[in-house]
Amino acid sequence: MPTLLIVHHTPSPNCQAMFEAVLSGATAPEIEDVRVVRRAALSATATDVLDADGYLLGTPANLGYMSGALKHFFDQVYYPCLDATRGRPFGYYVHGGNDVTGAVRGIESITTGLGWRRAADTVTVTGEPDRSAVERCWELGATLAAGLMG
Repeated sequence: MPTLLIVHHTPSPNCQAMFEAVLSGATAPEIEDVRVVRRAALSATATDVLDADGYLLGTPANLGYMSGALKHFFDQVYYPCLDATRGRPFGYYVHGGNDVTGAVRGIESITTGLGWRRAADTVTVTGEPDRSAVERCWELGATLAAGLMG
């Protein structure tokens, strides 16, 4: 059974709302035979990445960059997973108070280095997530999970 790994750093109610919407989309009843594994960014391991078939990442934009927790995740898994995960699909969401540009640039740079293939539109939100943002997060989760269905 294919596995979607959701790696997230969820320190705020806004990030929590986005995470819950992503998870709801990934586990929708229409999604069949896809295992969804959730890991906080500080506890996700290279084994988690190697055991998954696709990835969904979530982070706040902190001080103009992705969270330290997500950066730590990438630092821990980059070289152990570099060759084995090339070409695997991924997507991500970012929440910021007013600007997410640096976080997006950092994630794009690292995932390009890993050779991962973006399989869904990125969801970026500044301020409180409105209904449209929550729906886009749901779609992000559903799209990545559906893409792994046999």
